[in-house]
Amino acid sequence: MTHIPPPAEELRLLDAELFRLDARRNELLRRRAWLVAALYAPAPAAPRPTARGPEAAAPRVQNVLLLLGGVLLVIAATAFTLVSWGDLGITGRALVLGAVTAAVLAAPVALLKRGLRSTAESVAGLGLALTVLDTYALHGAVFVEAAGAPYTAITSAVLGSLWVAYGRLPAMQELRLPLPAALAAAQLPLLCGALALGADAYGITAALLLTAAFDTAVALRATARPVRLLAVVGAYGLGGSGVWAAGSLSWTATGPSAAARAAALLLLAATIALVAAWRGAGGRREPGAATAPADGLPDAQGTAPGAAGARPAAPGAGHALGLSVASALLAVAALGGVARSALPGTWTVPVHLAVGIALLAAVRSERLPETVRRGFAAASGAVQVLAVAWTLPVVAVTLLGPVGWVFHVWSGAPADLREAVTVDAPWPPDAATAPLVLVAVAAVLVLAVRHTDRRPRALTGALALTWAAALTLPAVLELPYTLGLLVLGSVTGVVLASPYGQPTATVLALATSADLGFAALASQSATLTALAALTAFFAVVSWRHTALTAPTALAHATALACATGAAADWQPRFTALLVLAVPAVAAVLAGWLKDTRATVAVEITGAVTGVLAITLAATDLPMLALVLSLCGVIAAGTALRPDRHAVGYPAAALFLLATWVRLAAWEVGTPEAYTLPVTVAALIVGFLHRRREPRTSSWTAYGPGLAATLLPSLAAAWGDAGWTRPLLLGLAALSLTLLGGGYSLQAPLVLGGSVLALDTLHELAPYIVQVTDALPRWVPPALAGLLLLSLGATYERRIRDVRRMRDVLGRMS
Repeated sequence: MTHIPPPAEELRLLDAELFRLDARRNELLRRRAWLVAALYAPAPAAPRPTARGPEAAAPRVQNVLLLLGGVLLVIAATAFTLVSWGDLGITGRALVLGAVTAAVLAAPVALLKRGLRSTAESVAGLGLALTVLDTYALHGAVFVEAAGAPYTAITSAVLGSLWVAYGRLPAMQELRLPLPAALAAAQLPLLCGALALGADAYGITAALLLTAAFDTAVALRATARPVRLLAVVGAYGLGGSGVWAAGSLSWTATGPSAAARAAALLLLAATIALVAAWRGAGGRREPGAATAPADGLPDAQGTAPGAAGARPAAPGAGHALGLSVASALLAVAALGGVARSALPGTWTVPVHLAVGIALLAAVRSERLPETVRRGFAAASGAVQVLAVAWTLPVVAVTLLGPVGWVFHVWSGAPADLREAVTVDAPWPPDAATAPLVLVAVAAVLVLAVRHTDRRPRALTGALALTWAAALTLPAVLELPYTLGLLVLGSVTGVVLASPYGQPTATVLALATSADLGFAALASQSATLTALAALTAFFAVVSWRHTALTAPTALAHATALACATGAAADWQPRFTALLVLAVPAVAAVLAGWLKDTRATVAVEITGAVTGVLAITLAATDLPMLALVLSLCGVIAAGTALRPDRHAVGYPAAALFLLATWVRLAAWEVGTPEAYTLPVTVAALIVGFLHRRREPRTSSWTAYGPGLAATLLPSLAAAWGDAGWTRPLLLGLAALSLTLLGGGYSLQAPLVLGGSVLALDTLHELAPYIVQVTDALPRWVPPALAGLLLLSLGATYERRIRDVRRMRDVLGRMS
């Protein structure tokens, strides 16, 4: 039943509903008014383009104008000095010079008081330029007889001092130009003074280095950024030039005296770099000290650059490290150059190396800053690396030179081992101290690198360097040939037995054994002895180092087999049988090993040796067939292992090749004799595979095997004038067609039917030709027309037949 509320309650509900409807109506009216206004409002006008800002700011325009004005005034003053100077008397000249220069130099005072700093800078620059012109004018009028170099040295020193005093005046300390200009003028006095005194190359180089020292001191103490930047440029530029000149003098020094003078210059450069590095590494700002602005301008309180309370900034850590490295290298060059002038050339590198190693003593000093010590360590490492690089030609000749005996096998044993390693390569000059250099660097690695995570790598490097020294020592000492070979053999054993640096030690031992094997090729007895010893040695140590030593033992055994055959004057085909013993041993060893890497390496070595045996027997077909069959036996034995069943395919291929080679040796020309074994083997494999995988297509299982015999036989039948081959081929093709149709197999059906049709066509071709010749000429076109009419009349049915045939073939496997 419907509930009807009391009248009062119903009236309240009606009033609430009417209030809600009125509110909703007002909201919809407001929305309608907005939509009408938006619909009929005029289109908004396009915004007016804003005015472009100025392309150049006011300070930039001011600076450009001041610069141009100053340049024009300098040009005018120069023209006056050069052209109109002679028209004035001595009094007029003095008045003009004094008045103009004094007025221009005093003008910045008033300009700075009015806050026109940029203008004051330009006027001050003009005044400094006028002082240079004044010195030129004085030289032309008063000091006419003065030479250019001494006058330039004196005037540049005077101008530099005056510009420093001008820039230090209390009223001029806000100017940034006078102090850099003074520093630029200070680059000339020492160099021009040296030229004026007629100094030699040593004196001029000393002047360059002393000027660089002055620049370095300024760079370390200056607070204004322009002064520091200019000082750094001067220090690096003049210092680099001085170092280059001093190095050239040291390199070309002909005696101890000249070398000592050059060394003094290099030590001066090293001292300059060390002081700068030390200051850069140890210079720190004191707490509470005022910091100079980066650009040399006064700070917010008005403190000018260089005022009390500001300390110069020290060079960065990067500069300090580079300077410390340069200082150490210069010291090495200086001391090494002195020793080079007094000792034979073969001691040049060891002496430099000794000085470089001595730097490590400074590295352990706690008095040096950490950055300087790291720089010294880097410099010492660089010297040692360069020293080792100097020995590389000796090591390369010793290691690779014996390879040349491949082209001079058993031509006669040389007198010593140096002749053995330089059969086709020259011996490097001054190489007598190469082993000493290598041993010294190895000792540094062992003694200097301790208690760090780089210790294993250091020991590996020391092992490699010691090995290189031992490898080159017999050739350097020119030991007798036999004794040198014994030393190489001993090095092989010692390096391989090293408990450190594996597997690097094993690789070095293998390289030494190869070097020994090639060096032994000079003599027949040495070759046989060395290869037998290496084979036995690596076979014994393979119990511990299998992955690399076992293949190496097989390789040396292969070389021993070849050398034995050559020593016995065997023909290569008989040597192949001896070489085959190595793959047999490799197959047995691979089945015994447990290490996967060693197994793979041994199998690869055996396979390569088998290919070598086949190559040696390639000139004799019966022997080649025997070698191929023996290789097949080895491969078949390997395929018996559970993880090497896939080797059965190469084994079958080897047996097949052996059969073919044997047939070729018997001069069998029937192609079926070659193809039928392939077909039988392929059909058996396909049948077994299809039994295991029933969904395998007949083309995959039987197609290759059938085609291997049918296609060559068909080609032979088309060129055969007899009837036996076509008849047998036709019978075989008919049998395959029937089998394919009976078992629903596409491959036998299609291949057998195709071969049968082509074989039949070949047999009927002569009769067709005879019938065609007997018929009138109009019969063939008539028959062709009737055939086309028949096909056209039954086109739809033929299409259905073709589709039905396609479906039937598609359902076959």
